[in-house]
Amino acid sequence: MASESCDVCERSVRIAGGIGDLWNFAFESTQGMTLELTDGSEFFLCFECMEELPGDHEPTESDVEALRERTEPVEEDGNSFWHWG
Repeated sequence: MASESCDVCERSVRIAGGIGDLWNFAFESTQGMTLELTDGSEFFLCFECMEELPGDHEPTESDVEALRERTEPVEEDGNSFWHWG
């Protein structure tokens, strides 16, 4: 299983595929993806943080920064989810 940390909430999320999944037969879905925004910036975001980006215009680096400012980092205890402030 591969994972990567969300650039907003800092939660480690699963990335499906890769050699690890070949050996353990994991069939879980990906929980995030890398977005290349129209201003040329690039971020890896979990799907929940992606949903918080503005829908009325193409998101930019400043939108991700604003989301980061109002999002509390998630503490990894195995039971945590996202916390928006």
